[in-house]
Amino acid sequence: MVKLLSAGALIFLLSAPVSAVEYEDHDGMLMDHGDGHLMDMAGGMVMGQNTSTLPGGCDSIAETKEITVHAGHKYAEKFPGRMFAFDTQEFNFKPCTKLTVHFINEDNVRHQWMMHGLPKYLYPKGMFHLEISGPAKISGTLILPPGDKTYLVHCDIAQHMEKGMKAQLKVGKGDGDLPSIPGVTAYVIPDDYKGSLPTVMAAVSAAAEAAPSPAAVVVNKPAPVVQPPKEDSVISGVTVIGLVIGLLLAPFLAKKFKGMSASEIVATIFDMVGTGIGLVIKLLSKLVKLVISNKNKTLPEN
Repeated sequence: MVKLLSAGALIFLLSAPVSAVEYEDHDGMLMDHGDGHLMDMAGGMVMGQNTSTLPGGCDSIAETKEITVHAGHKYAEKFPGRMFAFDTQEFNFKPCTKLTVHFINEDNVRHQWMMHGLPKYLYPKGMFHLEISGPAKISGTLILPPGDKTYLVHCDIAQHMEKGMKAQLKVGKGDGDLPSIPGVTAYVIPDDYKGSLPTVMAAVSAAAEAAPSPAAVVVNKPAPVVQPPKEDSVISGVTVIGLVIGLLLAPFLAKKFKGMSASEIVATIFDMVGTGIGLVIKLLSKLVKLVISNKNKTLPEN
């Protein structure tokens, strides 16, 4: 009996450190990069930090508030079909409130708490952003603008918002509700969990049996257009003309190149080509001058 109790106590002591989750606090490690942008080397980030500058329309800070937001897979269990969620889906504060958000990530993946639609003259890119990797905590502060408005709060990691990590923050009375906030507003595309797996599989099988088989589908294709075969002639008209010219010039060229070396023949050919080109240019020039002179002649008066 004593041995069993000792073994149980040993197992408990060994398993306790494994089950405990240690949250790394990034607040003391953040480095200020200017414009309210704080970062550290461990994946922590704060964008839009503002602890003192009042937004336009705020004469003073209405009140100072602090909230702690938890993010993780376990908070989505109460929302069927969701994978991630915040522990709170709706927030409400007075205009011009100085708000500090303590964001705790309880998953072993990266999560964000992003607030969109803030005035860009004060918050770069119009947002306040907290981001952290793995089980950890990070904090940031902003001053909410005046007026009644509803702001989107979500995680912008791929598919995390679509899978449930989404909330809304109302300043004052807000200006309405955002769609698809888990537990707050209806989904734009509602999930349907009425059909069980056997029912769904039976419907799929019935649809497959009702569809015509590929062999039974007759497609009326137009008859192919038969084109007459092209007559491919080895000797074209241009080739014949070239051969005739070559035969006529052969005796002259043979007499011209008699006794010359290969290099002399090539040089002579280039000289002849150049002379021919020059002759053609002279003829064209004379023709152009003749046309211009005829245009300049005045007709006799009647």
